[in-house]
Amino acid sequence: MDANVLITLLTITVILLSIVIIAWLTAITVVLLKVRQVLKNIEAITTNVASASEWLSPVKLFAQAAKFFRK
Repeated sequence: MDANVLITLLTITVILLSIVIIAWLTAITVVLLKVRQVLKNIEAITTNVASASEWLSPVKLFAQAAKFFRK
């Protein structure tokens, strides 16, 4: 084979591999950003559930009812 053909084929191979690597890095970045967003939502939900469960505890309810009736 001619050297020019080999250089052309190697250049095409390097370009294709570079495109594949860039696509993989972009996909991984997008997935990580989505996971981060989901984790923020889960943290907010967990905080809300924790505060709701604290508010609905029997001790808190009776304390608030007693405080209300004392006024």
